[in-house]
Amino acid sequence: MTDEPDRLLRYREPQQARSAATLARVLQAAEEIASLSGLEEMTISGVAERAGVSVGTIYRRFEDKEQLITALTERMLERREAYVAEQLHAAEPSLEGVMGAYAHALLQSFADSNNLFPELLRARGSRSLDRGARTITELHRLLLDAAAPYADEVRRSDPQAALDTAARAILGACFHNSVRPDPADEPAARRRYGDELSDMAIAYLRTPDRRRTAHT
Repeated sequence: MTDEPDRLLRYREPQQARSAATLARVLQAAEEIASLSGLEEMTISGVAERAGVSVGTIYRRFEDKEQLITALTERMLERREAYVAEQLHAAEPSLEGVMGAYAHALLQSFADSNNLFPELLRARGSRSLDRGARTITELHRLLLDAAAPYADEVRRSDPQAALDTAARAILGACFHNSVRPDPADEPAARRRYGDELSDMAIAYLRTPDRRRTAHT
């Protein structure tokens, strides 16, 4: 078995604040170029020029373009996780507030470089999909933790399972919106879609199970 995929995941992490700032500039430049022109058109020399650093500076951190793409993928996924966590922390303390914050945060986070994100997953293959799966698991956990204090407002027979279903439905709808050819990407359209998703989730969570209703 080859360990080539593992090699692509390892790049030299910065140990000093100045190095970390340089890495952030490099990754920002890479994201901007890839978002505008696609990964195929992104080159080490182009990234270096846009970031205002030498080509050698990038090669001291990354062995090749593939490692740079790995770091870019990681950066984008971590940013999504952090943003959703912040929005849920600031949500109105209610079931409606949590669901609304979750839907709007996901739509906004997927709208960030939405053309680039699916391309990154395709380019990095199974390793990137594994990392993407970990992010989805984390986003799912964030919603369940934020909604836990309001579980007694859920009228389904199994509130935890119902919250799990609602989280999956919202997450799936937001991801689908990011990859469809006509996404709700204008601010007003995104707000309206986020409201509709959260309203749908609340209606489901506050509707008793059909099976339970039939037997009562």
